Amino acid sequence: MEWRDQGALLAVRRHGETSAIIEVFTAEHGRHAGVVRGGTSRKITPVLQPGAQLDVTWRARLDEHIGSYNVEPLKSRAAAVMGDRLALIGLNAVTGLLCFCLPEREPHPQLYERTITLLDLLGTSPVWPLAYLRWELALLDEMGFGLDLSCCAVTGSIDDLAYVSPKSGRAVSVEGAGEWADKLLPLPPSLLGHGRAEPDGISKGLVTTGFFLHNRLAPQLGNRPLPAARQRLIDAIARQGRAV
Repeated sequence: MEWRDQGALLAVRRHGETSAIIEVFTAEHGRHAGVVRGGTSRKITPVLQPGAQLDVTWRARLDEHIGSYNVEPLKSRAAAVMGDRLALIGLNAVTGLLCFCLPEREPHPQLYERTITLLDLLGTSPVWPLAYLRWELALLDEMGFGLDLSCCAVTGSIDDLAYVSPKSGRAVSVEGAGEWADKLLPLPPSLLGHGRAEPDGISKGLVTTGFFLHNRLAPQLGNRPLPAARQRLIDAIARQGRAV
């Protein structure tokens, strides 16, 4: 068995004395693990950095085997994030959530494209936190827990949408919320793709996406806790907002 693809490196762990097991998110083969012989060497270690774009060739005797990778670097994203603490935290949140959510060897080409776009923004554009929030929405949708923010679930209106129902995942307007507003999740303009990428709005949006990640998706994955890197990102964005 053999295939070749491109992908973003999600995780690396040592395997034996000289090898490493890597997980790569590829367009055609999804999240796929394999062994890199000599992966702990001085030559290969700098290449195997989370977020790096790699050209990978996977080989195995049988498809169900873990197999081995030959890797060639295409793009390192380390330089862009190492000098930007928030971007580095964002990178860890992206790779952590993908390892947490994605089933092995299942293609998700649309999510892959959105992920590569987001990774390219980290540390290079001030709007990446907004792109990250929108990426979490896309991740929920890809995993089967998408939110419907098109109109109010109560009145059908597309105006003054301000909340999300924690039960249905649908938007609710100010009028539709009424006395139930304090039981609903926030729907800031940034979650709708409107307005500026203000830290406060992004933080509120992440509260809402986090609710569905924790209460809808995680139970389907054995109730494992969400990656700690995601909470670190939320805390860092909140601190940024307080500093403004």
